[in-house]
Amino acid sequence: MELIQLNSFGCGLDAVTTDQVEEITKKNNKLYTVLKIDEGTNMGAVKIRIRSLKAAMEEREKNHIVHKDDDTPYERVYFTKEMSKDYTILIPEMSPIHFQFIETAMACEGYKVKLLPTVDKNAVDEGLRYINNDACYPTIVTLGQIISYLKSGEVDLNKVGIFMSQTGGGCRASNYVALLRKALKDMGMEQIPVISVNMAGLEKNPGFKISKGIIKRGMMAVMYGDLLMRVLYATRPYEKVPGSANALYEECCDMIRDNIVSGDMKEYKRLMKVIVEKFDQLPLLDIKKPRVGVVGEILVKYHPNANNDIVNIIESEGGEAVVLDLADFFLYGMYSKEFNYRHLSGTYQAMMMNKAAIAVIELFRKPMRKALEESNRFHQPMRIKNIADKASEIISLGNQCGEGWLLTGEMVDLIDDGVENIVCMQPFACLPNHVTGKGMMKALRKRNPMANIAAIDYDPGASDVNQLNRIKLMMATAHKNMEMKGQSGPKQNNTQTADEKALKKYKRVKLQPTTGK
Repeated sequence: MELIQLNSFGCGLDAVTTDQVEEITKKNNKLYTVLKIDEGTNMGAVKIRIRSLKAAMEEREKNHIVHKDDDTPYERVYFTKEMSKDYTILIPEMSPIHFQFIETAMACEGYKVKLLPTVDKNAVDEGLRYINNDACYPTIVTLGQIISYLKSGEVDLNKVGIFMSQTGGGCRASNYVALLRKALKDMGMEQIPVISVNMAGLEKNPGFKISKGIIKRGMMAVMYGDLLMRVLYATRPYEKVPGSANALYEECCDMIRDNIVSGDMKEYKRLMKVIVEKFDQLPLLDIKKPRVGVVGEILVKYHPNANNDIVNIIESEGGEAVVLDLADFFLYGMYSKEFNYRHLSGTYQAMMMNKAAIAVIELFRKPMRKALEESNRFHQPMRIKNIADKASEIISLGNQCGEGWLLTGEMVDLIDDGVENIVCMQPFACLPNHVTGKGMMKALRKRNPMANIAAIDYDPGASDVNQLNRIKLMMATAHKNMEMKGQSGPKQNNTQTADEKALKKYKRVKLQPTTGK
């Protein structure tokens, strides 16, 4: 018996089952045929596929063709304690600002780590070669980045492991580990251990433990990344001396790494305040620009190579990008446990444990909140409870796949904060984001008729020009709305030379190096 599998076009979960069905059919010498069904009424293509299948079946029978496949079952390779001593752990990059510090945090705990190079076209091509094309764009980008580096010859394939985070939710991202192991087997690299890092208890590895030190330094890394992202994006579009914001950012990064190595919490609190003060004193032009919120799927939202560097596009079009904190994604998953206990199948123990985890995160966030509250230019992030309350006005907190209700809550938060221009980004056919992102646009515009929201899909085959035009159109509307409100200011002269006088007057707050390892 032959099998024809029918898929709904764009159904992400089918991307996982199609790989499984293909393996089963090949092992049994059958031809794998999948038909994607959508609202189209033209059945010509379907008829051609079925006729081709019939012809191939006859040809196979006539010539006695038998499929040869490796029937060796896959056996998971564990990351052992012995491996932790001399294996290099590869970390795929998701957010450059944050992950540079996470690399430092892991290295402090005795692991040899390597943050992978930024994604390029070759990485995407490698991802498409080994990953089902129906898997979402972040899957192809993330796994392609790993595969590309493994094939580069720059690493000993017998002394390397791969670090992969896993949410365990109803999203294709939960299948990254399985898809990567399948790709490694196809490449003949199944000896490489894949370390699943998750809070759901999905997998454990003897050689890798989420220790107190990793949690502490990891939280410091995330908070520093969130702070730098806030102050850098809020000042760079207005800098009086071109390049001064980026120069100050680099200066702060060096001091942050030293603090993460030392783990000194007293210095952590001091440095948070100093960073805000230094960006507060950066000389800026007296102009106003439209603020543009950037929301969406977590990788596309934070990785410049996955979103075609949207922050720089917004800034080059005369706007200010507003990207909310990475910490909120973790808080969203933790806060959802209370809803699950009260309305779904969650347990009381899980709710209380996650409430305690939220308190720990807020403890690390407290110095950042205080520093931002005392600043003249910046404001502190909204608490996750307030974001949830705002989201629940138009959507149920039971929407927890992918970015879930957090995506809606962030858009409501931005609009209420005066950021009426929003770019909502999602991988093509990302079902959760189509519900909690695109699906909420009508409700958001009803809440605020001035809401200027552009939903943009990202995919390996998507046109960069089309994406750019959509953003340009949104920015044109944003500038027009500012003019209507009488808020537009003098335009910045991009040809202006560096203002040396302003640079000399720039009051520098001295950063004292920390003592540590």
